[in-house]
Amino acid sequence: MKIIIIGSVAAGTSVAAKARRNTEEDEIVVYDQDTDISYSVCGIPYYIGGEVPTLDTLTPRNAAWFQKRYNVAIHTEHRVMKIHPDQQKIDILNLKTGETVEDFYDELVLAMGAKPVTPVAFESFTDAKDIFHVRNIQDASTIHHYIKETQPKTALIVGAGFIGLEMAEQLQQSGIDVTIIQRGNQIMKHLDRDMAFRVQQVLEKQGVKITLNTTIEKIKRTDKEKRLATIDNHACERESDMIILAAGVIPNTSLLHGTNITLGSSRAVSIDEKMRTNIPHISAVGDIAESYSLITGKPLYRPLGSTANKMGRIAGDTLTGGLLQHRGILGTGIVRVFDMVVAYTGLTEQEARDEGFEIEVLYNIKPDKADYLGGKELTIKAIADRKTGRVLGAQITGTQGVDKRIDVLATAITFKATAADLFHLDLAYAPPFATTKDPVLYTGMALDNAIHDNPLITPEMLIRKQNEGEKMQIIDTRSKKQFEASSVKNAIHIPLSELREQATLLDPTVITVTYCNKGVTGNAAQNILKNKGFQTVYNLSGGNKNYQLYLQLMGD
Repeated sequence: MKIIIIGSVAAGTSVAAKARRNTEEDEIVVYDQDTDISYSVCGIPYYIGGEVPTLDTLTPRNAAWFQKRYNVAIHTEHRVMKIHPDQQKIDILNLKTGETVEDFYDELVLAMGAKPVTPVAFESFTDAKDIFHVRNIQDASTIHHYIKETQPKTALIVGAGFIGLEMAEQLQQSGIDVTIIQRGNQIMKHLDRDMAFRVQQVLEKQGVKITLNTTIEKIKRTDKEKRLATIDNHACERESDMIILAAGVIPNTSLLHGTNITLGSSRAVSIDEKMRTNIPHISAVGDIAESYSLITGKPLYRPLGSTANKMGRIAGDTLTGGLLQHRGILGTGIVRVFDMVVAYTGLTEQEARDEGFEIEVLYNIKPDKADYLGGKELTIKAIADRKTGRVLGAQITGTQGVDKRIDVLATAITFKATAADLFHLDLAYAPPFATTKDPVLYTGMALDNAIHDNPLITPEMLIRKQNEGEKMQIIDTRSKKQFEASSVKNAIHIPLSELREQATLLDPTVITVTYCNKGVTGNAAQNILKNKGFQTVYNLSGGNKNYQLYLQLMGD
């Protein structure tokens, strides 16, 4: 059997490696139009910023090494021009010689990845020396050389996803004044807006300027040899020495025209659990292929190297008689933004509501380990289905311990854990690594309590109820000094130590909201009032700290 793979980055090389591990009999051929194989796109910003010392570090395996190691024929600088499914052949252009040849396959694997989005205003600037994509090793080399040679003072970044934020961090730390332009009303679209706002505050604290709800409509060069971006019908202009286009990616499906290969709702290639397309003998893997959500079962497109490697391994196995199958994804992601780490998995609050779930939302603000050993605050926003208790998603911000918690939560969600299941996890504890009640355990406990006995109210819900004129009594259980510094609108101050005595001054039939600074004391007050016969008592999730941050977001 002859397997031909188009593309040789994460997914394509994984197909070839796994297929060869399974058999020495099959012929395996790889075509790629680039000069490099199996490189780390995700590492490019860190090379540009100097954290990765040499570009070779991002390309640990060259074509010659891979070919010898796996007995795979790799043809770089060869562009596949056309696929002929009926004849099971492809047309290939040798970019070095200009010669066009054809090759025949028994099985074809599409691993062409994704291509960067070019906003309309930039479509005529593809050859500009100061406008860059961040997608391959050549891009990395070009940007690095430009910065070294021209010493730019300002940079404009179009887009606020992973690459945009990583480039902002690295350029700002290199002494370049950075402005981010984002079309939507928040950065990091895979977070809920209130969690994205926390990240925005970190960026702005570090000097990065952020302009939301903004589209660049025109680009021109000024007399000073800078780029001038005209924004939103000439309402604003931004001048910069260089521009980074980080507006996202789209599946690289242009080669598929005329093949009748089905694309999914995300416009990526639709595949089954064995990575096969609707056309016999053609599979698709990596950033060109559409996955599906482990929670909803619906199509989900989240192009990441981890998923690409997994898909490649599955395809290489199934093509050579193996039994591996794709099980879907949660869309888990993580990124460092200066001293903050941001991670997410599963559904956001908005996505869960859009899917029709009745949900409970928890903001859990806790240190990642014992305070006396340098514990730093984590904010975990977790979402659970009220009907089943199943955890649907989580988002975390913090300076340390974020990766550990998001991986535990992703694992739990994968295996359909409920909030109660989280609390019963037997996680590792010692003061240098965790608190006695780890933030994950506390998340499960608080969510489970909220679902069954101790309902939570988010700042958004509380403000909405107040704006609608709903009658409530809001109890601030903190110290007088804290209350006078900042408090929830219309709250009355009753410290927790006095609540039992003063509860008689409150109306047990009126909706009551208790709160403290982060949530724990508010929960204690909630229990006191419940036990005294109060009919409906909410605890403000995340306490006054979360409420005040939400007010900042709404005023932004």
